[in-house]
Amino acid sequence: QVEQLRADGVHKEVLREGTGPLPDFRDGTKATFHYRTLRCGDEETPLDDSRARGKPMELIAGKKFKLPVWEAALRTMRPGERARFRCDAKHVVLYPLVSKSLRNIAAGKDPLEGQRHCCSIAQLHEHYSLGYPDLDELQKNPQPLIFDIEVLKVEAPGSYQQDPWAMTDEEKLQAVPLIHKEGNELYRQGKVQEAAAKYYDAIACLKNLQMKEQLGSPDWIELDQKITPLLLNYCQCKLQCEEYYEVLDHCSSILNKYEDNVKAYFKRGKAHAAVWNVAEAQADFAKVLALDPSLRPVVSKELRSLEARLREKDAEDKIRFKGIFSQ
Repeated sequence: QVEQLRADGVHKEVLREGTGPLPDFRDGTKATFHYRTLRCGDEETPLDDSRARGKPMELIAGKKFKLPVWEAALRTMRPGERARFRCDAKHVVLYPLVSKSLRNIAAGKDPLEGQRHCCSIAQLHEHYSLGYPDLDELQKNPQPLIFDIEVLKVEAPGSYQQDPWAMTDEEKLQAVPLIHKEGNELYRQGKVQEAAAKYYDAIACLKNLQMKEQLGSPDWIELDQKITPLLLNYCQCKLQCEEYYEVLDHCSSILNKYEDNVKAYFKRGKAHAAVWNVAEAQADFAKVLALDPSLRPVVSKELRSLEARLREKDAEDKIRFKGIFSQ
């Protein structure tokens, strides 16, 4: 395999030997590894480093990953092994797109951001910007790259829980209800951050399917209606984590499409109240009552809480200003 790589323009240098037999790497095998991407040249300028992001990369064999040279390189490695692979430019033309997705994931953004309804060739057109200057430059001028890879573990098919990004479309649809249920159970246990992560994974599965449908088509709408309750659950977690502006963004996006969503108005009202957007909070709570009068006791409680906080804030402000003017 190493000789085949060399003949195809991929040169391997072992930095540390691995242990055990060479895994057979049949389809479905999962490799977990750290990687560091370097430009070729005297300085070997780094582009990406999974260790710096605090999370290793995972790759599943046979899933047609956009960078086939990584899978080819991993097939030559044992667990614990560290090696450098110098790859000719023809093997890394799509690296800027892969890097952008991985950077977005690390930053908590949508990994498909900017890639909807746009083929890979169109994305490589010189006027297309990836949002990262170093990747834009590499996209316009492809060049050989070095990958410093350390294999942490290799898992056989069926011995691990598959991540949403690695699932087929059918597997994603089947997984969503299970992931949703896991999120609900974690939330009931008070594990709010973990529950939010589950809801995020379920949303990501559906978003990935939705981006393949035409905007506003029946299939797109059906998927969107499955996303909405998950997004509301995610917002509930974010409310408890006091990440109010994220709640405002997501609830507003829901209400832009579904103007009668009571839960979105209620959660947005709570977020507005938390960041002292008093008029907006009152307007959202009024909308809740207009849509569902049976919620009056719950809304009244929120309004009383807001009024109490306002009185406390006014009292604190008076004391503060009194101290300033008495100096």
